[in-house]
Amino acid sequence: MHSIHQFKVTDIDGGEIDFKSFEGKKIIVVNVASQCGFTPQYQQLEELYQEFSEKLIIVGVPTNNFGGQEPGTNDEIRTFCQMKYGVSFPLSAKIDVRESPVYQWLTSASKNGVLDSEVSWNFQKYLLDESGALVKMLPSSVSPMDESVLDWLGA
Repeated sequence: MHSIHQFKVTDIDGGEIDFKSFEGKKIIVVNVASQCGFTPQYQQLEELYQEFSEKLIIVGVPTNNFGGQEPGTNDEIRTFCQMKYGVSFPLSAKIDVRESPVYQWLTSASKNGVLDSEVSWNFQKYLLDESGALVKMLPSSVSPMDESVLDWLGA
C-alpha cells in the first residue's frame, strides 16, 4: 500500500500516533535531535505548523542515529522541545530510523511507490500529500520555511 496512513507509532508520552487520522492533511515526517546544528529548525517547524495547521501535520521523530545528537529520554526530549521551542506538533517516541517500519516505508520505492532514499542526518524531511502518498524528500540543509515547502503548501 502506497500510503503512510497504514502506520501507527508510539508517541512521546506513550500514547499513539495513528497516521490514518491525518487523512486530508499534508504531512511532514522529520527525524529530530536536540544537540544538532540543525536543531533550530524546531522553531521553523513550529512556525510552519502554527501557520498551516488547518492543512498540515508535522510529526517529529526523535532519533539518536547520527552523531549521538539525541541522547535524551522521551521525557527529556519533550521538555526540551516545549521549553526551548514551544513545540506543539506531535512527537513520536525516540526510535532507531534503521529499524522503524515507517522509515523502512519512507525510504523504499518498492514500498512507497515513489523513491528510494537514505536517512543521512537529523532533520531530513519527508513530504506526504493529503492521501498519505510520499511526494518528496528534503535533506537536512533545506529549511522548513524554504520556498519549495511553502509552494507545496500553497502559501
